[in-house]
Amino acid sequence: MTMTRRTILKGLATAPFVAAAGSLTVPTVAEAASIDAGQFSLSGRSSNSYGEFADLTAGLATKLTKVDATAVIADTNRNATHLTSAPSTVEAFATGFAWDSADQAVDYWIPQGVTTSADAYGNGVYPAGGTNRVVLVSWYFETDPDGNGVDDYALDKGLRLTFVDYTTAGTPTYRHVLLVEPVMTGTGEYSFNPIRKHAGGIMWYGNLLYVVDTYKGLRVFDLNTLFKVATTQADVCGLHTDGSYYGYGYQYVLPQSYAYDNAGKYLRYTTIGLDRASSPDSLVVSEYSLSGTVDYTDGTFNGTGVGTTTPKVVRWNLDYTNRQIASLTASEAVTVAQQKIQGVVSRNSKHYLSTSAGTSTKGSLRTFTSGDSTATTVCDLAIGCEDLSYHSSGASGWAYSESVIWNLSEYVGKRYVYAVHADGS
Repeated sequence: MTMTRRTILKGLATAPFVAAAGSLTVPTVAEAASIDAGQFSLSGRSSNSYGEFADLTAGLATKLTKVDATAVIADTNRNATHLTSAPSTVEAFATGFAWDSADQAVDYWIPQGVTTSADAYGNGVYPAGGTNRVVLVSWYFETDPDGNGVDDYALDKGLRLTFVDYTTAGTPTYRHVLLVEPVMTGTGEYSFNPIRKHAGGIMWYGNLLYVVDTYKGLRVFDLNTLFKVATTQADVCGLHTDGSYYGYGYQYVLPQSYAYDNAGKYLRYTTIGLDRASSPDSLVVSEYSLSGTVDYTDGTFNGTGVGTTTPKVVRWNLDYTNRQIASLTASEAVTVAQQKIQGVVSRNSKHYLSTSAGTSTKGSLRTFTSGDSTATTVCDLAIGCEDLSYHSSGASGWAYSESVIWNLSEYVGKRYVYAVHADGS
């Protein structure tokens, strides 16, 4: 989630690289304070300008073969490399993998979000009653990967999601799918468009995947509904003139099924995490800032205006019976004076943050408790650390001897997906 990302003004693109040269290796002290949670709210939305998501998806189902996530997991086509030791600067290493050589080298697809089947279901396996141990990772397409303000790639292919079959940790395999939004063409045909956002954080809960939309709120995808499409057109998305549907060369597309739009004070939806320790289950969202002050001027934000520009962790309660947000008004909000937050997960009032420090300096896993005045460092993370996902030792179907936290790193040639011991040991 470096500032080279397309969703922040490209005029700011070189800022983190300039700052990195003088970055401190020790994170700055983070101060935290509870604030009024009622000022943060969401508005649920089941449609876009083309109609109801359910109707649009049903229309696509009359044209395409519908599958679910288990079919994709059973149809992986790339091999990852199991990590037998800690990569890069990572401390408290538990497990992990690296992408194949092509995905390590590609500069226009950049990994960002991570979640696992230990988020999806409490026992850690997918689907309910199944046996798959799965890691999901989101990537965004960067048309200007060198950050010089000039697009190197003319076609922005949006977002992709990677299903990693980690059931046999020693030989992980994976497949990419394209995230899309269902639409209608000008002639009334069912189709879909790429989603040109950042996907800096993702959260898997039951059959639903939550994806942050930086300026807008949350997008939701139903993992029971994917479509198989033709693959011969690598630069076409949706219904083509030849009558076939394509997803930029990917075999499967995953259409959006719902949205939660920010409706209260501005919030930068940078990253998201699931809290299974809270009662009820809940999700938390946190905000990226370059200097410790959140920027709300670089895009068009949904909401009612600026409350505070100090980075925040904001919580919403979840309904496990339907996997949706239980109340549209936040149940907790805390400020945390911490720059470069890339990931967040919580366990009741204890919050974990991943914080980055540029292209050449290690990241950090930090923690604080609601109401505390400072955050402390748990362990070092990889250079270019990103999103977080908590994996409880209580996940009996995919157990570790102690709880771990998943993270991933984004830079070319240094891309790892790994878990560290939650206590830093």
